[in-house]
Amino acid sequence: MMLAKSMPVLAVARLINEHDTLVWRIVTHYVDAARAKANHSKVTQVGVDETASRRGQRYVSLFVDLEQRKVLFVTPGKDAATVAAFAQDLQAHQGDPKAVTEVSADMSKAFIAGIAAGLPNAQITFDKFHVVSLVNNAVDQVRRLERKEHPELIHSRYVWLKNPENLTARQWEKFDALDIAHSHLKTARAYQIRLTFQDLCRQPADQAKPFLDKWYFWATHSRIPAIVDVAKTIRRHQDGILRWFTSGINNGILEAINSLVQAAKAKAHGYRSDRTLATIIYLIAGKLDLTPLAT
Repeated sequence: MMLAKSMPVLAVARLINEHDTLVWRIVTHYVDAARAKANHSKVTQVGVDETASRRGQRYVSLFVDLEQRKVLFVTPGKDAATVAAFAQDLQAHQGDPKAVTEVSADMSKAFIAGIAAGLPNAQITFDKFHVVSLVNNAVDQVRRLERKEHPELIHSRYVWLKNPENLTARQWEKFDALDIAHSHLKTARAYQIRLTFQDLCRQPADQAKPFLDKWYFWATHSRIPAIVDVAKTIRRHQDGILRWFTSGINNGILEAINSLVQAAKAKAHGYRSDRTLATIIYLIAGKLDLTPLAT
């Protein structure tokens, strides 16, 4: 099992001079057996996100115990049905969907609907990294439109998407050349709006709503369509965004797990099916108790 965690199954098969089909059967057997005895009765905080499984817009959804920082369930798709499948699997492992009180997710309508139906007592916290990403995308839309008339914006994408402290030396040169603080570019205004939005999470809890209200007024009066649109999206979802000040949860652990999954996929040059991908995800991020099974 340890070899399969650190090496692609095909590489393990070659190492022990066996067909990879046999190795997959062994790995799947032990992972399934370990999952069968897993107890999820204490799960109350869950994070959900999708990750690419194969080319062609194919995804699997991952459900993670945010307190234990481990994958609980993997299932194909990224629709409301994935939450229903998770709730069923949770019950099969002594868990109670009604005991889940906090869920971190993105703003997917499918996830929102699925959580409301399958985890009826859960409050949703919209992942702050996802929300900031939406604002970043809006800034990039502004830049792409404006660069047609302002060639100085060419090759400046990451100047606007990174925070100043994360710029490389070359990007700092570009930043200084653009003179962002005194620029009349729409992109520069959008950038300042983005930076201010990031300050939301630094506010005291009782000041978060007034801060967001002021930011919303500024953004919607910017006369920059992409910024106005993203501000309206944020306003529609503000209860879930502000929930972070109560729950303190986010999908950071899911992003870390996704990095492990994509690295494993790269090593293996992909997996034959969602089933085999799920097996590997459980193996590397499920914190399964495999020891008694191996003796």
